[in-house]
Amino acid sequence: MSFNTFGKIFRFTTWGESHGPAIGCVVDGCPPNININETDIQKELNKRKPGQSKFTTQRKEDDKVTLLSGVFEGKTTGTPISMIIFNKDMRSRDYETIKNKFRPGHADFTYFKKYGIRDYRGGGRQSARETASRVAAGAIAKKVLQQKLGKKFQVIGAVTQLGILGCDTSKWNDRFISKNPFFCPDKNMLKLWEKYLLSIRKAGSSCGAIIEVRARGVPVGLGAPIYSKLDMDLASAMMSINAVKGVNIGSGMSSAQLTGEQNSDEILQKGKKTKFNSNNAGGILGGISSGQEIVVSFAVKPTSSILTSRKTIDRYGKNTSISVKGRHDPCVGIRAVPIGEAMMNCVLLDHYLMNKAQCS
Repeated sequence: MSFNTFGKIFRFTTWGESHGPAIGCVVDGCPPNININETDIQKELNKRKPGQSKFTTQRKEDDKVTLLSGVFEGKTTGTPISMIIFNKDMRSRDYETIKNKFRPGHADFTYFKKYGIRDYRGGGRQSARETASRVAAGAIAKKVLQQKLGKKFQVIGAVTQLGILGCDTSKWNDRFISKNPFFCPDKNMLKLWEKYLLSIRKAGSSCGAIIEVRARGVPVGLGAPIYSKLDMDLASAMMSINAVKGVNIGSGMSSAQLTGEQNSDEILQKGKKTKFNSNNAGGILGGISSGQEIVVSFAVKPTSSILTSRKTIDRYGKNTSISVKGRHDPCVGIRAVPIGEAMMNCVLLDHYLMNKAQCS
C-alpha cells in the first residue's frame, strides 16, 4: 500500500491499523529549535480521542502519545520526529459476524478488490483511527507556526451543521466551541443539536456534518500558482480525511449563485493597512493567501456503520444483508474538527516553508 505520506517540505507519514498494537507517524522537515513536548501534542489528541461523551463512540482510548525521536531537551533537532500511540480498547470480536461481508458506505469492497486482503477488524488501515496520527503531526505544525508567526496566528474549527440542523455562524464564539461536546460555535443551537443527535443514536442510525476551519494571522503570499495553490492543497488535505465528500473554500459552491458584484471582495487602503469589504474568496486569491482569514469548510457523510439492516454482498459475491453492531459514532463529523484543524496547520506550515525557500 503506497501513498501514506502527506506534504512537500513539512511531511508526515502515518502507519498502523485500527485494531493493531499501535498507530503512529513520522514527521520530516520540521525546523530545529522549536519548543515541543508530549503535553503539547497530547492537548490536541485529547480533542479527538473517542469515548469523551455520549455523542461519540464509546471505545475508550487514552490516545497517549510517546515521542521516540527528533526532540532533545524540549526542542526539535531537525531530524525525523517519530511518535507512537498504543491501541488499548480494541474489540475485534464485534466484527467476527461480518468479517466476510462488505459494509455499504465503507471502503471494505474497494480495499478488497484492490489489495485482495480483508482486514475486518474495524476496517484496518481504512479506519478513522488513522487520523489520530495526523492530529499528532498537526500539533507539531501548530507549534512551529505559533513560534514563527506569533500570537496573532490561530486555527480554530467548529461544526456548523449537524445533519439537517445548521447554525448561525455570525454568532461564532471561539470560547464556546471548546466548551461543548459538539464543537458548536452558536450557543443557541446546543440543546436542539443534543436532542436531535440522541434521537439519531436511539434509532440506530447516523447523520453527517459540515465542519468549518478558520485560520487567522496568516501572512500574504503563501501558495504558488499554478500547481501548488494554497486552496488546492487545502482541498486535498481535507478530502483525504475519512468520510469527507466535499470541500468549500470561502463561499465555495455558493459562489455560483452570486453575481460578480456580490462575489468580488472589494479592496480598500486604510493608512498602512489593506482591507477587504468581504471574504468570499476565503482568504485565497489565485492560489495565494491574501492576508485575510482563511476559511475552509468540508462535508462529512453519515457514519456508515449503523444498526439498520442494509443489502450488501459477501466476499464470495453472494447477496446478503448486514447490520453493524458495536461502538460507533452517531456523527463521525464531530470528531473531525481537530482533524481539520491539524490538516490546516500542516498545509500552512508546508507553504510557509516553501515561501521562505523561494521569497525570503
